[in-house]
Amino acid sequence: MAAAMSALAWLRANRWSFSAIGILLLWLVLAITTARFSLQSLSGVAASAAFLAVVATGQMFAVATGGGNIDLSIPSVITLSAYATMILSRGTDAGLILALPAIAAIGIVTGAANAFLILKLRIPAIIATLAVGYVLDTATLLTNRRFTTFAVSPALHALAVGRVFGVPIILLLATGLAACASLLIRRTGYGRTLMAVGQNAVAARLAGARVARVTAAAFLLSGLLASLDGALLSAHAGGAFLEMGRPYLLQSVGAVVVGGTPIFGGSATPLGTLSGAVFLILIVTTMQIAGLPGGIQDMVQGGVIIAVLAAAGSGLSRRTA
Repeated sequence: MAAAMSALAWLRANRWSFSAIGILLLWLVLAITTARFSLQSLSGVAASAAFLAVVATGQMFAVATGGGNIDLSIPSVITLSAYATMILSRGTDAGLILALPAIAAIGIVTGAANAFLILKLRIPAIIATLAVGYVLDTATLLTNRRFTTFAVSPALHALAVGRVFGVPIILLLATGLAACASLLIRRTGYGRTLMAVGQNAVAARLAGARVARVTAAAFLLSGLLASLDGALLSAHAGGAFLEMGRPYLLQSVGAVVVGGTPIFGGSATPLGTLSGAVFLILIVTTMQIAGLPGGIQDMVQGGVIIAVLAAAGSGLSRRTA
C-alpha cells in the first residue's frame, strides 16, 4: 500500500510521466495488433511529433506566464512563414540565408504585437492573439495569389526530413530545443522570474520583477519558434498551402498540458511538452490505422485535453481548499 501511494505521489510530482506512460501503452497496443508497427515506426511518429514539439515549446512559454494566457496566433504564423520561406529562398541555400531574417521577423513582430495588445491595451490573450492571427491570415491570402514556387532549399530539406544514424534530424533538433528550454527555465534568472510571474504576477511585481518584460519575452519566443517551425514544415511538405498551421491550434496547447505544464501557469516542463507531442501524434496514428474519420480524431484529441485539464483543475481545487 505504501509503495502504491509513493508511486502515485511520484506520478503527481512528475506530470510529464503520464504522457510517457501513454506513449508506451499505445506503442505496445499497436505493436501487438499490427504486425507492421515497430520501433522504426515509432521513430517516424516521433519525427512528425517533433514539428509539433517545436511550436508547442513556444506555446509553453506563453502558457507559463499565467492568467490563462494562450497564443492562438501560432497557426497563422506557421502558414505565413511557410509561404515566406518558399518565396524568399527560391529553393536555394543562398536564398535561405537571406530569407531567415525575414522569417524570424514574422515571428518576432507577431510576438511583439501580441505582447502590446495584452500588456498595454489590457486585451485578454485569447482575444488579442486570435485577432493578430486574423491579420496574418489576410496577409497569407494576399501572398497565396502570387505564389508560384515549390522549390525547397536542400539544407532546409535535410533538416526537415534527413536522418543521422537512423534518427530523424528534426527529432534531434526538437530534443535539443527542449533541453535548452529546460536549462533556461531552471538555471537562469529569466526562467525563475517567469515561474514567479505565472504563479502570482502581483507578488512578482512587488518583489521587483519586471512582469511586462518577462511576459513579452515569452510571447516573442512563441512567435519566433512558430515562424521557424513554419519554415521547417514548408521543407517537409515540399511547399506551402492555406491553413497549413491549422492543426497546431489545438495540438500545441494539447502537447503543453498533456506534457505536464499546468494551464494556469507558474510551471513548465519542456521535456514533458516533447513527450506530450509524441503522445498526441501517436493517438492520431492509432486512429488513422483504425480508419477513423478526421472529425472523430479531432474529438478524441479534444477529449484527451479536456480530461487532462479537468484533472489539473481538480488537483488545483484540492490544493486551495
